[in-house]
Order: sequence, then C-alpha cells, then structure tokens
Amino acid sequence: MVKPASQQQLPSQALVLPDTTSLIALSALARRLPLKATKVRSQMSGAYNSPFKGRGMEFDESRPYQPGDEVRNLDWRIMARSGKAHTKLFREERERPVLICVDDRMAMNFATQGMFKRVMAARAASLLAWSAAAHGDRLGGVIFSEQAHQEQRPGRGKKAVLQWIQRLVNHHQLTGSEKMEPDSAFRDALARLRRVAKPGSLIFLISDFRHMDQQSQRHLQHLSRHHDLVALYIYDVIEQSLPVAGIYPVCPADQEHLQRQLDTRDRKRRLEYAAQFEQRVDNMKLLCRRLHIHFIACATDDDLLTQLQKGLGMKIGVGAA
Repeated sequence: MVKPASQQQLPSQALVLPDTTSLIALSALARRLPLKATKVRSQMSGAYNSPFKGRGMEFDESRPYQPGDEVRNLDWRIMARSGKAHTKLFREERERPVLICVDDRMAMNFATQGMFKRVMAARAASLLAWSAAAHGDRLGGVIFSEQAHQEQRPGRGKKAVLQWIQRLVNHHQLTGSEKMEPDSAFRDALARLRRVAKPGSLIFLISDFRHMDQQSQRHLQHLSRHHDLVALYIYDVIEQSLPVAGIYPVCPADQEHLQRQLDTRDRKRRLEYAAQFEQRVDNMKLLCRRLHIHFIACATDDDLLTQLQKGLGMKIGVGAA
C-alpha cells in the first residue's frame, strides 16, 4: 500500500520529534493547500470556496454609480462635491497575517499509531506556513507548553518559514523559570495571541484542546470577533476508543522502566470511554459553532494534507489556481 505523499519516507525519529528536514520538505506540498477566501457574498468577493473570509478589502478608487451597485458602497464625499452618485471600488489586500498557534504541552507527546501528536501538530504548522508564504501572506505564531512559550511576529517569505520551523523543532528543549499548569499554559498562549494578532488575521489553532478553561474560551470568543479562526483538533486513535479486549503494556517514550498495563477487557468501560471522547469532541464542535470557528479533526495516522484539504473545502489533489 502506497503511503500518502505527506507521510512518505519519514525516518522513525521524525515520528516522535519534529524533524527539520521533514518539515522543510513539506514546501513541495504547499501549492496543494491554497489559503483562499470564502464563498461569494458580493461582486467584490473572489470566486473561492473555503471556510474563512480571506484577505481584507482595501479602497481602490471611486467611479460613477452603475445600476446594481451596493448602496452601502456609495462614496458620499464625492457625491457631496459633485452632486452625482459615485461608488467605492475595493480590491483584495495583497497580503494578510497568518498566525499559527501550536500546542506542545505534555499531552501532545503521545501516540499509539502514526506519529506523535506533537509531530502531527508541527507538520500541520509547517505545511500551513509554507502555504501562507507561497501565497504572499505574512507568517507569525505562538508555540506553547507548560515549560516555555515562543512567539514569532508576522514576516514574509521563506526566511520567516525557516525561522518558524526552527522554533517548532527546538521548542521541546526549552525551559522556563517555572512550570505552568496545562490550563494556564493554554490560557496564556491565547492571551499572547490576542496581543500579537492584527484585525483581519487568519489564525490556525493546532491542539488536542485539553484543559481549556472558561478564561481560554473567553479569549477565543474575543479572537473570533476580529479574526478568522480554524481549530485543528489532533487526536490519537486510542483516545477515540480503547483497543479490543486484552491487557496491553504502556509506557512513556524512552522510559520503559515506567511501564504500566492497560486492561480493556471490560466492555462497559470501553463503551463509556468511547462515549466520553465523543462528548469531548461534540463539546468542542459546539463551542466552535457558537464562536464561528471552523473545526477540523485529524488523527495521528491520518494523511495530514488530505484532512486539511477536506476540512478547508478544497478539491483533493488540485493545486492553487
């Protein structure tokens, strides 16, 4: 069976920790993930079809009114001077900030199939970064964990992407003055994102969204008022449902001496476990729907590119126009 393009030839170590070479190689797939604008809403809108508004509109010029022009776009200043109706014309801004918020907390250091959640998050963040650069957008973002955070101001081109990838690769090695609780780390990251983001930004949140308290939700609510948000929910299949009845050894990565046993012989427990995951996902979907945040789910053994293309409403295998 041929592996998807976004998962081919990954060395075993690159499935556990983000790898510079593998993340740079994703640039070849960027053209297949164009970050375009939303459905047509007026004659000014581009003929695109994806879940976010896209770049903002900036004033270009005014021309005499024509039947069918939007009344709200009338240029009242010129009308006052000339006595004739004029319409403002707008054009799509050539660039916009694309901000990526990446969760690298301890819970992301996990997988039973595919790659670790933190690796899937880093690959998603890199692929989106390459796409933003390829389409002339400015790239910035926040990477956070219980130990440390990193912040990158929006920048242009390949240089900004390479700086971003280096942050993703090195983040797990960073330590702060004191360790934060998981919910505090999430809350602090969203607060920082609010300070960095300029109105009209496109923001991707890549996380398993655990330990998200009420204050974090308020930060999300504020961000959703001024920006386009996409939530990429990363999960491992064993978080969705326990394996078939049996006893399984489990241990942290590279710490076999801490091995424990997972007992899945109780059918009732397996059903309750699956129901709890489904409830968590439903709650997250409900929150996203209420705040107008676009929701995409991706398992650690999924093909990342395909999931992003499907989630953003793109035709599979079709490059940017």
